Amino acid sequence: MALPVTETVADCADLARTVLPYVSQLYDLPQQVLQSYNDPAELQKIYLSTNPLVTAFAFSLFVSPIFLLISEINRNYSQVDRLWSILPTIYNAHYVLYAHLTGLPTQRLDNLLAVSVVWSLRLTFNYWRRGGYSIGSEDYRWEILRKRLSPGLLFLFNVTFISFLQNVLLFLITTPAYVMVLASRINDTMAMSDILFARSLMVLILIEFFADQQQWDFQTAKKAYQKTAKVPARLAQEDLDRGFVVTGLWSWCRHPNFAAEQAIWILIYQWGCWTTETMYNWTLLGALSYIFLFQGSTWLTELTTAAKYPEYKEYQQRVAKFIPRLSTSLPGDFSDKKAPVKAEKTEKAETKLSKETKGKRSRK
Repeated sequence: MALPVTETVADCADLARTVLPYVSQLYDLPQQVLQSYNDPAELQKIYLSTNPLVTAFAFSLFVSPIFLLISEINRNYSQVDRLWSILPTIYNAHYVLYAHLTGLPTQRLDNLLAVSVVWSLRLTFNYWRRGGYSIGSEDYRWEILRKRLSPGLLFLFNVTFISFLQNVLLFLITTPAYVMVLASRINDTMAMSDILFARSLMVLILIEFFADQQQWDFQTAKKAYQKTAKVPARLAQEDLDRGFVVTGLWSWCRHPNFAAEQAIWILIYQWGCWTTETMYNWTLLGALSYIFLFQGSTWLTELTTAAKYPEYKEYQQRVAKFIPRLSTSLPGDFSDKKAPVKAEKTEKAETKLSKETKGKRSRK
């Protein structure tokens, strides 16, 4: 059987019951596909008789060497980046398709897929307008690693992390959809809680959209300001001179888009936990891996930004990285150079006040 026998929704999140017994299918799947690649009916039969989690994992393993080959030929390590916004939705669509073909209830899964599609559209659009799909375009962080690592180490890093682990990660963050497929056989009711999960995810995607747009508007205005020396409307010259955005959502935390992105996949994991009535389950591995990836990526991003903009260190001190603080003094002046001036003014004012006080005492 392609799907495990489960008696309760909690069983649907049991690793030993729902995952481990089907690992052996992974070894036979390539040979089965090769023998029937030109027979659509047989391919569909193989698809339905194989556990959907195994099929998804097999696909992630299949595309990894392709990304590796293309990246080494082109000497461009952003191959996975180009499909980052698409692969998770492909995995979620796979689980929904499997549920439809096997006659399982899909209302909850359809909502998850709808959220995933909107997530993909936003991220794909933002990546496109930043030139991510242009020929030769590459994430600047890979260039930094290229300068710091020897060719041999960089190739090893490409094999293990860039082309392999990143693909597996994109598979792992969608594994809550698998437990939802299993749970739909026992509890097929679309409850109010499911609606709240779906709408909360949409709100987080909306936050990402506004954060991206604010960043885009600022960078576009900064480029125009650097060319014409004219300050665009609704922006302050000191903000443009500073070089990085500190207003809007960016005044609440340094990476509002990253914060919302991590929250999305944590919430999807929680949705799976809620559906299976478990406090936690093995699909946490995907959400945790995603958080760890963003921690490392953000560290490298901020290291580069702080080296480029002197005032960024003060921004780091005053504004939280992901979780907003209860209070903030933004927007404001981040110039360290003005601190001595302010101190000097304060000292002069205190001296003047002291003299006036002494004069009044002497007159008395």
